[in-house]
Amino acid sequence: MRRIAGIETEFGCLAREPTLSSSEEIVERVKDQAFRSGRWGLIDRHARDAFFEPAEAGGFLINGGRLYIDVVGGHLEYASPECRSLRDLIAYDKAGQRLLVQLLREMEWTERASFHNNNVDHYGGHTFGCHENYSLDPHTHPYGRDLAPLVPFLVTRQIFAGAGRVGGHRLTSDPRRMVRDLSRHRADYAFLDQIYGVEPDSSVAFQLSQRADHILYVASGRVRFSRALINPKWDSFQDASHAPRLHVLFGESNMSEYAAFLKVGTTALVLDAIEEHAVPRDLELAHPIRTLREISRDSTRLWLARLEDGRTIRAVDLQRRYLESTQRFRGRDEETDHLLQAWEDVLNGLEDDPLKLADRLDWVAKYRLLKLYRESEGLHWDDPALHSLDLEYHNINPDQSLYYALEQTGEVQRVIDEEAIDAALYEGPSDTRAHARARVVQALKSLPVKDYLIEWDGITVGAKRALVFDDPFKSYQSQVRRFLQQLQGN
Repeated sequence: MRRIAGIETEFGCLAREPTLSSSEEIVERVKDQAFRSGRWGLIDRHARDAFFEPAEAGGFLINGGRLYIDVVGGHLEYASPECRSLRDLIAYDKAGQRLLVQLLREMEWTERASFHNNNVDHYGGHTFGCHENYSLDPHTHPYGRDLAPLVPFLVTRQIFAGAGRVGGHRLTSDPRRMVRDLSRHRADYAFLDQIYGVEPDSSVAFQLSQRADHILYVASGRVRFSRALINPKWDSFQDASHAPRLHVLFGESNMSEYAAFLKVGTTALVLDAIEEHAVPRDLELAHPIRTLREISRDSTRLWLARLEDGRTIRAVDLQRRYLESTQRFRGRDEETDHLLQAWEDVLNGLEDDPLKLADRLDWVAKYRLLKLYRESEGLHWDDPALHSLDLEYHNINPDQSLYYALEQTGEVQRVIDEEAIDAALYEGPSDTRAHARARVVQALKSLPVKDYLIEWDGITVGAKRALVFDDPFKSYQSQVRRFLQQLQGN
């Protein structure tokens, strides 16, 4: 990719044993397991944010990524290291899942608790995110301006990137349940614009997106009760590195490597086209958020979108316009060519017969599984058994997951191999600043150092030792060697 990208995943947590009092207890214990021995990384000794990331809420890992408890909602969250290759990014995303499975095994808790790479609690009304980050050209996108052409693409990419879900949610004017939740997390009510209630919506049997029912705005600076497609992020380290960051809130947690490859890769290509002023400018949606929900819930699979000028266009055709605008990048490298061909093939398949794409797209694979089970058992779509199977599709433990059962029988296409995932558990990417962060974290684990501060753009040890890596595109190999020599010399 011509840009840095990363994925942040908030995992659903299920207590499978009654003696475990809550998911909050589980995530706290798993987080402690990751950092107590120092095997997997170093815990934060300083608060990174007074509200959202207090001291010892998590830390940076030996692969350059980050594992921590998201105070808002009490989820365990994994942030991948910065990557320039799509295949690297998918490997590091999967490595975060494998780490959680390994931690449960170390605790001998694999039968007591499980983590799920999904985005919705069917009964509680909660949703939790899988967010994408993309570096932007500061000259083309000064502080994120001129991203309006990205919105129609984000609204409609769910036809291949959606994770799928049984049922739906309806937002209501009765916020009592959410008010009870607010009392437990001061980070919520300190940054609150509005609150609302959520209740199950039985009018929809199955839909493409897990999060479409919960998105309220195109862009918003708030993340819980003002969820948006895009959340502006102008952090100090991004300003210092002159690389503004696009934070995409509306995304799905993909179990399918192929779907994740398409999701991130096509978004990066569209950003390339926007920066070269080559993206379509006549696709502005009349009602982006309404269209988001309508496409997700459209059981006819026509997936129509109404444009600002009154025209109606199918989501497949809208995506083809973006595909056409990115054909200019064909021949740039092997990964781009593979991505463009995969995008074209999937759009053709969606127009021909979406159910033939069960080997590539999450929503199709899940729909096929659930449809077969529902018909064999004579169940309605709102039967609790289908909600349970929906959840187990996203179980990240290969020994328990419905998705991994498909993978083990060769029914899904893969993008990476197990060796790449194993390597991503222990080493950082070689071509970004995550390499420097990973090397220093690995070294500090073996040194008698307690006073350290680790950040995305630098590391400080004591009062006098600092290593700054403000350019996310550099690996800082020589600077890391000198820094570690100085530390070891002390």
